[in-house]
Amino acid sequence: MKLLNEWMIPTIAFLIWAALILILIPPLMRHLRKKAEQTQHFLSEIVESALGTPLILFFLGVGFKFFLDAVSFPQKWMKYSNAMLIILFILSGYLFLDRLMMEVLRRYSKRVDLIATSAGVIKTLYRIIILGFVFLIILDRLKITITPFLASLGIGGLVVALALQDTLANFFSGIYIFFDKPIRIGDYVMLETGQEGYVAHIGWRSTRIRMLPNNIVIVPNTKLVGSQITNFYLPETEMAVLVQVGVSYQSDLEKVERVTMEVAREVLQQVEGGVKEFEPFIRYHTFSDFSINFTVILRAKEYVHKYLITHEFIKRLHRRYQLEGIEIPFPIRTIYMKNGVSKS
Repeated sequence: MKLLNEWMIPTIAFLIWAALILILIPPLMRHLRKKAEQTQHFLSEIVESALGTPLILFFLGVGFKFFLDAVSFPQKWMKYSNAMLIILFILSGYLFLDRLMMEVLRRYSKRVDLIATSAGVIKTLYRIIILGFVFLIILDRLKITITPFLASLGIGGLVVALALQDTLANFFSGIYIFFDKPIRIGDYVMLETGQEGYVAHIGWRSTRIRMLPNNIVIVPNTKLVGSQITNFYLPETEMAVLVQVGVSYQSDLEKVERVTMEVAREVLQQVEGGVKEFEPFIRYHTFSDFSINFTVILRAKEYVHKYLITHEFIKRLHRRYQLEGIEIPFPIRTIYMKNGVSKS
């Protein structure tokens, strides 16, 4: 009878408790899933997807705790029984955090390219750190000294950090790029070395830039962070297009300005990529050796449009100058002789 009271009844009660948990928790989770889908609340969907098994383990741990309180274990087994109880609670917490983290990564990887490309690394680092803490907690509950493990982890971490110095530097540079956003996917940039193109991919170690000839330049993130970059898409994609022109000293500058503006307006209205609302203008700036030079300022919707706009503007301006009798000079040099005869 004593054995029945001490062991059979608590054991049967624990088994009934475990059966109720296994029967009731799955329908409850399905109900919560439906409610989350109806409300379409982002946080509730993430939390609901992370529950399930962790919730079952948690309630099993609660039942096991009452079971341990009801029975009389020999003193030498109590340490291991309590350790099993702690493991159940720790395992339920670990699985909840792990599923929560994986669900957050899965959802945000669709929106953030850096997370999509670095998801594997983030998962591995996260699980190593969490499992390390779980392992140390279990050892502590088993009354096993963890000081040597902590010392070994410190030395091992230092060795790994030194061995992976470049990799870690690129990784943290990638995180800096992600948060500071000096460049973004799709931006047109020019590197300090003169290479330019569209940012095609920002990874945890390197950034890939697709040049106009369709070649890929792979730049380590540390070099990208430590160099000067021109981003033609910041603060906006529209940009000025500067075209240098020169006319002869005999030209009527008022007429030159009027004719040039007519051609510039025509180009912005008709050529793809031109900003139609923009009013072009010119600025004279240099008396050079053989011409009066000025800059024509047009505007393009984005960087690559400047090539076609410049191309069409030069063609049309040259044709219009010929029709208007405006001379576009070529380099000449006049030599004055001492006897008064000049030769050019």
